[in-house]
Amino acid sequence: MLHPILRSLAVASVLAGCASLPSGPPPAAAFIVLGEDGAPIARAVTTAPTCPAITIDGRTTPMAVRAPYGPIPLRGKDQSASFHADAVSRPVLSCETALPAGARQVGVAGQPLPLPPAEVKRIVVIGDTGCRLKGKEFQDCNDPQAFPFARVAASAAAWKPDLVVHVGDFHYREDPCPADRPGCAGSPYGYGWDAWNADFFAPARTLLAAAPWVIARGNHESCNRGGQGWWRFLDAHAYDPAANCDDPATDERADYTDPYAVPLGASAQLIVFDSANTNWKGFKPGDTRIAHYTAMWHKVDALARRQRYNIAVDHHPLYAFGAIQDARTGAITLFGGDAGLTQVFGALDARLLPSTIDVLLSGHVHLWEQTSFSSDHPTQFVAGFAGTAEDIVPLPQTPPAGQAPAPGAVLEAMSSWIDGFGFMTMERTGPDTWRVVVHDRDGKERNTCVVEGRHSRCAVLQV
Repeated sequence: MLHPILRSLAVASVLAGCASLPSGPPPAAAFIVLGEDGAPIARAVTTAPTCPAITIDGRTTPMAVRAPYGPIPLRGKDQSASFHADAVSRPVLSCETALPAGARQVGVAGQPLPLPPAEVKRIVVIGDTGCRLKGKEFQDCNDPQAFPFARVAASAAAWKPDLVVHVGDFHYREDPCPADRPGCAGSPYGYGWDAWNADFFAPARTLLAAAPWVIARGNHESCNRGGQGWWRFLDAHAYDPAANCDDPATDERADYTDPYAVPLGASAQLIVFDSANTNWKGFKPGDTRIAHYTAMWHKVDALARRQRYNIAVDHHPLYAFGAIQDARTGAITLFGGDAGLTQVFGALDARLLPSTIDVLLSGHVHLWEQTSFSSDHPTQFVAGFAGTAEDIVPLPQTPPAGQAPAPGAVLEAMSSWIDGFGFMTMERTGPDTWRVVVHDRDGKERNTCVVEGRHSRCAVLQV
């Protein structure tokens, strides 16, 4: 037992150390993002000018600054998809700490954070989560029925996942709500913290606290849209103040990131790649994006050779259908995967992704969809149905003869859910088998699927 004087000195020493740690309001958001090789990174976003304290296995230290305190600057009228000079926002500070291997307990400002298990068996997949305010399309962000992401997030958290995968498009509040639209009245807008918080961090709070996240970048996070917030808050790579989307002159660097792998255990892994700056119409000769995505394909190929079973994660589907409807005639036309990526990847491999990729998880199209092929193509899941106003043009149970979502793909199974909000779960049942469930906003099961290798089949063709 310590002598009373020594005990008093020890207590005084601990209290003195605590007194030097940051104090103030709790952070607006605290969560774990998984980076290269699945390395966990604790992140916090705060409106205070100093980073909060982080406690790792009983040892408390200040978090490091990722992006300095201040408002996100306006890029300028000619460099922003939606420029509003009045779209000012509160200053914010982004903080992070790389967690040591083997860490058992982590907390930020007293809030415990979830750590990844050695083997991931339960995955939630969500995407396209923000409330659309842009152009002529305005969602009722104040109505939880019209914008149910908070409910979706809470239901997904209640499923108790080991991991959350977000397939991109977080930020949608780009333009001010019209004066005659009470459903979104008072909503923040623009690319600053207030809009980011309303669109993602506040409604996602329960799910951020439930499990670590793997995060793909969507086109809404490209530099001329929400890229500045993407780099400050979410990207798993190191923050580069010289290429963070603030200065349009550096977009050629900031609009692209290297792919990386996240191990799932038992010879499986996710491979995350950044498709944010592709062009759905395709690329003209000499477009610099051709070289960027060619190099990315080769890096994905190298990563996929490391493990036996590979699930790729990006924003833009390659093997799924979307649909548009002629307002005058009502005729429905199907379209396939992203033309820019198809153009570049197709020049490298006829199946688009490397032959070692078994499954692709994507978003972008605001629906849930599954496709599987008798040809040598990965099974595709689209999970862009967690909050953004839904696509309501129905997909057919079976597409017209000869029509495929990707060149050479021979469809063997297809399922979809149009105009329904929710989330998808994947539960591992074997080395290369998964049980996939489509849940509505309240967590109710609406469809079930089985994945075996690179093939999948669902119980319901159209929910």
